[in-house]
Amino acid sequence: MTVLSNKREVEVDLDDQVPGAPASSLVPVTADPALDLAPPARRTFGASVRAYVALTKPRVIELLLITTIPVMFLASGGVPELSTVLLTLAFGTMSAGAANAINCYIDRDIDAKMRRTRRRPLARHQVTPARALIFGVGLAALSTAGFLVAVNPVAAAGSLFAILFYVFVYSLLLKRRTSQNVVWGGIAGCMPVLIGWAAVTGGVAWTPFVLFGVVFLWTPPHTWTLAMRYRDDYAVAKVPMLPVVATERRVVTESLVYTYATVACSLLLWPVAGMGPVYGAVAVVLGLVFLAEGHRLLRAVRAGVTGVHLRPMRFFHLSNVYLALLFTAVAVDPILY
Repeated sequence: MTVLSNKREVEVDLDDQVPGAPASSLVPVTADPALDLAPPARRTFGASVRAYVALTKPRVIELLLITTIPVMFLASGGVPELSTVLLTLAFGTMSAGAANAINCYIDRDIDAKMRRTRRRPLARHQVTPARALIFGVGLAALSTAGFLVAVNPVAAAGSLFAILFYVFVYSLLLKRRTSQNVVWGGIAGCMPVLIGWAAVTGGVAWTPFVLFGVVFLWTPPHTWTLAMRYRDDYAVAKVPMLPVVATERRVVTESLVYTYATVACSLLLWPVAGMGPVYGAVAVVLGLVFLAEGHRLLRAVRAGVTGVHLRPMRFFHLSNVYLALLFTAVAVDPILY
């Protein structure tokens, strides 16, 4: 799923997003299959709980909160029912956690090689692969059933689609195979927008698809600038993120193209959803700031600046702020107008 950051710049996930290996390695296995079933060293109950929670990648799930809640305000034309919001967030968190836990199972070999991810539960043998897989599948079943019973079938279908797409299309098919992994794999991270809308209305419309497009187009530059910072990690793990297989100039150029597309799509919501002046003003100002940072990167790389001196994480952190404030405006605008 797409990811959000924290100031310490750890466990920020693309997840760890994306691909490139032979078919035989799509589902990595340990050297000794018996290790998959052998219980880890005895741990305290609290430590075990923390390990299972870590499998769900809580920081990645922040995207759920940032995109789902505002869309529910927009779908309601104001403040949505609290029960609907809480149920959607609860089952949505379980759904995202399920996909992340299964992704940890699939990527346990490369997680152990990457500096950013080597402290994850499976890489540190805090949870066995078999138990991690069972945990993820169990969460997937519970979240889907919860949406179906307590919310509505459309939201349940969207949740299940997001899990299956993230696991089978992104994690197994795209991540180790193509530098475009996060472009198409990011579809799973856009689904909370449709799920939130469906939870309120029982269906979908053009408005949530425009916001789907915003998140979809925002994901590549967001994740590629993070991958520029951790290029060596992905190279060691043989994950073909764009910064691993392309020049910095190409990465920055393509990121700027997607940034323009993101801003354009955000402005499209204004007429499509009949948004008021608050959203319009916020979208324009944020868009200009976002584009200015993209052009800063391009000027720097054209001037011969390279590596950490490009400060790609500055763009990455700004992209988090951009998405958070844009969706805040999505929630506030229908309350005021």
